[in-house]
Amino acid sequence: MKKILLLLVAAISAFGFYRQATTITVKGSDTMVILAQRWAEAYMAKQPEVTVQVTGGGSGTGISALINGTTDICNASRPMKQSEKTSLKLRYSTLGVEIKVAKDGLAVYVNESNPVKELSVQQIKDIYTMKTTNWKQVGGPDAKIILYGRENNSGTYVYFKDNVLNGEDYAPTMQSLPGTAAVVNAVSKDKFGIGYGGAAYGKGIREVMVKKDADSPAFGPTEANVKSGDYPISRFLYMYVRNRPSGAMKEYIDWILSPEGQALVSKVGYFPVR
Repeated sequence: MKKILLLLVAAISAFGFYRQATTITVKGSDTMVILAQRWAEAYMAKQPEVTVQVTGGGSGTGISALINGTTDICNASRPMKQSEKTSLKLRYSTLGVEIKVAKDGLAVYVNESNPVKELSVQQIKDIYTMKTTNWKQVGGPDAKIILYGRENNSGTYVYFKDNVLNGEDYAPTMQSLPGTAAVVNAVSKDKFGIGYGGAAYGKGIREVMVKKDADSPAFGPTEANVKSGDYPISRFLYMYVRNRPSGAMKEYIDWILSPEGQALVSKVGYFPVR
């Protein structure tokens, strides 16, 4: 009987019906945390022997965890910096593997009562660097502009600084908040507030139409406008791993990039990469 049982287990294993339980840890971008949780929930329902643990904390926190060896996958809403890749190489003799998993139209939020419908990239830059301090200067009410943004460990903070502010510092009056949901919440309660973050978080506020320059038409952060390049503040969302994925991690990432995984990207409010 014992011999029969051993043969049965071996046969089941050979046909892929028996698999050892696996845990995959995912950490990083707060922009991506809702999407990452949806992926994890759907995948674990399909593959109950796999546990996917998702936490946020910001892209910088996730990249640090990847370098320190405390996460398997890092979610990031910005590319890794060269200094971060160097740190990874010093510890693991690898520059890591970058995987584009979704696209995002980085939205600019205003309160629903704000009459300002569109802004150019330059106007947004001027607002966040204190060159413009009153809504009246951009066609709004005679009221002080209240700035909301992300903390400096956020990939969204870094992307916005690099691509909208052209590397200039944020105004010291900007209120830095720990997540995009917090920015949305603050702007929804402040009729003179402005914030920025992922398009998937745009609930309870209004997304401003954005122009590349003063003479260009304005576009919203829709899938069509992001894909065409008409919306001027768009970006990829990334997963980073230390080495080329294999085993359960490769199967999970392959599923994320499959039509089923990419369909969840659209359901959450971001845009598929394939």
